Amino acid sequence: MINLSGDLALLVSAGAPSSFLSVARDVAAVFGVVGLAFLGRWLFRRARRARSGSDDRAAPQAAGRTEEKAVVEAFHKLYYHSQVWSDTYWLGVPTLKCPLDLWVYQEIIRETRPNVIVETGTAYGGSALFLACMCDLVGLGRVITIDIEEKTGRPVHNRITYLLGPSTSDEIVRRVVEAIGNDDRVMVILDSDHRRDHVLAELAVYSKLVTPGSYLIVEDTNIGHPVQPELVPGPREAVQEFLAANPDFTADRSRERFHLTFNPSGYLKKAERGGMQP
Repeated sequence: MINLSGDLALLVSAGAPSSFLSVARDVAAVFGVVGLAFLGRWLFRRARRARSGSDDRAAPQAAGRTEEKAVVEAFHKLYYHSQVWSDTYWLGVPTLKCPLDLWVYQEIIRETRPNVIVETGTAYGGSALFLACMCDLVGLGRVITIDIEEKTGRPVHNRITYLLGPSTSDEIVRRVVEAIGNDDRVMVILDSDHRRDHVLAELAVYSKLVTPGSYLIVEDTNIGHPVQPELVPGPREAVQEFLAANPDFTADRSRERFHLTFNPSGYLKKAERGGMQP
């Protein structure tokens, strides 16, 4: 249920001026997510300036981190419950993503240059199209995207292959493996059924395909952290269990530097050959 007033009130209590509530509503109405993102950045800078000018030099840094965390969590809830992410498009196709995460995806693609990107959970095909367009820009890569439902009108692109079926079924896994060459660099994005046991099953299968130095991204680890607590256990709990048993993967928290991400602790990087992650 959308509760913009409640979420914005949390931002006010975290350090925004009393007029922030009405201003944020106006910004959201006119500029959408981009305007809110700039507004959020302004709030962070304001809070940091206030802390740096304080005469209380003995105040622990932990207090500042707690304040910042409260602002991030409140803005996260505001953005998520507004449902604007469900009204976000790439070249006219719904993506159902946070744009800040898509920005991170293009950074990873440019840095790691995967030959194959495997995506579970196609939906409308917007994220597959985005990934294919990023592959166009770097001049390398193709996308294999999997879903249990067929939808008409999904985008056609020469870098996209659509597979229909359960992501963990023997047939689908066989077709994915057969499509990957011996020297291909592989990146995987998991965004299908978000129940913990299903995510764990996907992790067990697809982690084996990820090449050293590349990424296995588990989406929507924000479920229960801080949104939709009623759906726990979900992806975040699956990631925690997976990492405990797979030390060659670590959560790359540097990919969360924009503060808002739907995938907290979900950017899993596989260690380069010759050692585990530091």
